[in-house]
Amino acid sequence: MDQLSLFDREMPQPLAAKLRPQSLDDYVGQTHLLGKGKVLRRLIEGDQISSMIFWGPPGVGKTTLARIIANQTKSSFIDFSAVTSGIKEIRTVMEEAEKNRQYGIRTLLFVDEIHRFNKAQQDAFLPFVEKGSIVLIGATTENPSFEINSALLSRCKVFVLQALSTEDLKGLLVRALKDPRGFGSQKVVIPEQMLDMIAEFANGDARNALSTLEMVVLNGELNGEGVITVTQETLEQCTSRKSLLYDKKGEEHYNLISALHKSMRNSDPDAAVYWLARMLEAGEDPLYVARRVVRFASEDVGLADPQALQIAVAAYQACHFLGMPECNVHLSQAVIYVALAPKSNAMEEAYNAAKADAIEHLAEPVPLVIRNGVTGLMRDLDYGKGYQYAHDTEEKLTNMQCLPDALLGREYYRPAGMGQEAQLKQRLQEIKEWKKEHGA
Repeated sequence: MDQLSLFDREMPQPLAAKLRPQSLDDYVGQTHLLGKGKVLRRLIEGDQISSMIFWGPPGVGKTTLARIIANQTKSSFIDFSAVTSGIKEIRTVMEEAEKNRQYGIRTLLFVDEIHRFNKAQQDAFLPFVEKGSIVLIGATTENPSFEINSALLSRCKVFVLQALSTEDLKGLLVRALKDPRGFGSQKVVIPEQMLDMIAEFANGDARNALSTLEMVVLNGELNGEGVITVTQETLEQCTSRKSLLYDKKGEEHYNLISALHKSMRNSDPDAAVYWLARMLEAGEDPLYVARRVVRFASEDVGLADPQALQIAVAAYQACHFLGMPECNVHLSQAVIYVALAPKSNAMEEAYNAAKADAIEHLAEPVPLVIRNGVTGLMRDLDYGKGYQYAHDTEEKLTNMQCLPDALLGREYYRPAGMGQEAQLKQRLQEIKEWKKEHGA
């Protein structure tokens, strides 16, 4: 039930609001939930909906989907914001919903940013959800397991909504240019490449993509014939992305990540942080960069500085929590740290060497001595016979054979001897000498 004043009706609507889908057929994305035969679509079409939580990033259609559900199930729709409402407002809405129920009208209460409600406010919904006075649909960008009371969460089905793909967003932009509710009644010239860029910059957010399109069209160059032309300069100004625009799937994307990786490998923190800034300011997904740094921390640093991996993973988590632009300093910290860290590629070389042997010797049996004899039959077959428990020895070492016979004597891990790996190299040498002396 939307209550709009005269002034609200006279205000021009944003493009995203004008193009809001009215049916499941018009809805874009979430095919894992709303594709033909998928669970949520079946519930909606069968009018069997119950209280639910939509969990997903901004701009993926949580509010729109709730409105579509209300329309399709002929429910009274109440849009409720957790930012501006308290318990008093909740009770008022609940009383209205209870009256509707008595008249046989189902009320669908949509609560945006439900994670912002405290425990008492969330608890206020419980009796009405249990009685069936309302069908509650909560929307959240945060993990419901941590942000929503267990009592309320147990009464709701959680549906995970995913960020829209670049192809989905481009389709929305093309539709906006053709639809009379958008710019279909105007002559707009905008190269396809720019639509790709807008879709990329939106990072899965439909509202962001449509808002950017609206801004570039409104600021396009209008000629005497009424044709609006969107130029590269207009797009750069509206997105604050000067000459940094680039296709995340094109050559420049791979050139830049290569430059970042090789600058870190070459222990050049200045070059590394420059290439990092080039990528982030061009609209690159910070989580993509963070994943590459996590990989680098083991591939190029490894045990020369084990803390590098911890810092890289922490930076990834910070990017997930904060997003851009706040997470730029966390990525800078990780990039500079791994650039300055001592280098070793022993982890990658060890795995690749072991992988080659694993593929060539797929059928090598596990030595009986290190098999687990959990049944009498296994023990009769000598599983675990002769096993030596290293902690029972003074040196915490045994001469037990752990590699298959065909691979006896293979060496995969070869410490580079940089940083902390120098200590590991010495330790490994001592272990090998001890085993040689004791007949291993």
